[in-house]
Amino acid sequence: MKIFDLQCGEGHRFEGWFASSEDFAAQRARGLLGCPSCGDQEVDRIPSATRFNTGVPAPVAAPKPPEQGTADPFAVAQKLYSRMLDEILTRSEDVGSAFPAEARRIHYHEAPARMIRGQATQEEHEALVEEGIPVARLPVPPAKRLN
Repeated sequence: MKIFDLQCGEGHRFEGWFASSEDFAAQRARGLLGCPSCGDQEVDRIPSATRFNTGVPAPVAAPKPPEQGTADPFAVAQKLYSRMLDEILTRSEDVGSAFPAEARRIHYHEAPARMIRGQATQEEHEALVEEGIPVARLPVPPAKRLN
């Protein structure tokens, strides 16, 4: 599996997973690639950092704890949550109330795998979880919602 850094004609950056470089080129030539943010089909590979698979997980740098009395833990948590939401909203497709049905289609390989978001009732959410479909409920402030 090859992971390429991609960019659309509008400047949105995202990742694509392909079986090979030839697979990427074939999908691009057939117009099967599109930006997850805007749908633009003008997708190009961009330079990415070199990665070596040594079989050993890369060390993850722990965030530095704030100095005593310098940062409010709630403010830090709010900022981190806001950054996470920005990433999710930018990299996912809003499928609205069709979320439960689309999540099932993706899980059962009836639709292309991609990150989606939308609305589900508590009952729909519980049914997805019972089916083994990985979903998460995240509160999104109204100011953050993308349409």
